[in-house]
Amino acid sequence: MKINGNFLNLKDSYLFATVGRKTAAYRAAHPEKEVIRLSIGDVTLPLAPVVIAAMHSAVEDLAHRETFKGYGPDQYCYAYEPLLSSIRASYAQKGVMLDADEIFVSDGAKSDCGNILDIFSVDNTVLVPDPVYPVYLDTNVMAGRRVLFADANEQNGFLPMPDPSVRADIIYICSPNNPTGAAYSREQLKAWVAYALACDAVILYDAAYEHFISDDALARSIYEVKGAEECAIELCSYSKTAGFTGVRCGYTVVPKALKRQGVMLNKLWARRQSTKFNGVSYVTQMGAAAVFTPEGERQIGENLAYYRRNAAVISACLDSLGIWYTGGKNSPYIWMKCPFNMDSWTFFDYLLENANVVGTPGSGFGKNGEGFFRLTAFGTAEDTAEACARIEALLKDKA
Repeated sequence: MKINGNFLNLKDSYLFATVGRKTAAYRAAHPEKEVIRLSIGDVTLPLAPVVIAAMHSAVEDLAHRETFKGYGPDQYCYAYEPLLSSIRASYAQKGVMLDADEIFVSDGAKSDCGNILDIFSVDNTVLVPDPVYPVYLDTNVMAGRRVLFADANEQNGFLPMPDPSVRADIIYICSPNNPTGAAYSREQLKAWVAYALACDAVILYDAAYEHFISDDALARSIYEVKGAEECAIELCSYSKTAGFTGVRCGYTVVPKALKRQGVMLNKLWARRQSTKFNGVSYVTQMGAAAVFTPEGERQIGENLAYYRRNAAVISACLDSLGIWYTGGKNSPYIWMKCPFNMDSWTFFDYLLENANVVGTPGSGFGKNGEGFFRLTAFGTAEDTAEACARIEALLKDKA
């Protein structure tokens, strides 16, 4: 028996586990201190009432023989029609028309980011931005693929563009980006689509934060760009859109127009899912189906506005201190430059010890993240305001 030795090439600890351990150690040593966490991208508001009502109704369905549900419809990889219809309607609002069998419901975008690799050979070369959401990199390291990096940095606003001298087979794009909060315009995405088509590559487009976009110049779906249906797979999530971080539901779009070596990737993904996945629970799917209804959109819109206000508070704090950052407007993440030329982990310790505020060190997202720091807008309004007051008091006249 042999283990998968590729796992030995991973860093010893997942970034957020390290942040959690260091935070727990500080709290244990200083129980009198009130620590505020603006690090993990977890939501704090409860699920929208329309979602809860739909879930209650679904639970009642399971209590009666005539309405009981077991496995979901296998022709759609166990997804129920009400949910598929609501997703299709959401895309139609963006001018994108999808067939029901191009949508695959899952337990979240994080899972699909890794699982989608099953349909690609390990011989493919992968291009990921640096800094990068760790899942993109780690899942490919686990598989043993060759990984290249697109430099995202202060000079390009953390929005790298295609390099014609680099050839890749699989391209990861996240917009609005995690961790940097930067978001591509439609014109910029056109360049990436053209590059992918020229290289015969496939873009894995993570749109988990698309509902935070308020700028009309920015795309909420890569399929708003002509030709993307021939080169892109889109991964979406209800986690940040509707607060499903603990409920777990997402969906991946694989257009039937997307073919490689004469094979529809849609069919490969459908085969993979039907073999390895039995679908998302009926109760969860019915709750998700309520999200993109008119009332659902109104209610989740209120929650999203709450987090946007938090982001504005953080942005205003950094503006007052003259600290450079990206994100904050079309994203729940604020990617700030560390003051005093500190490295990322030194600033983590400095902020924790002197302001009792926890963020995420940028170096944990890649070499280009060194010297940067991520804050999130997913805390409570009270905690966000208090954290910013502490940061301002600590850094005023020093940053």
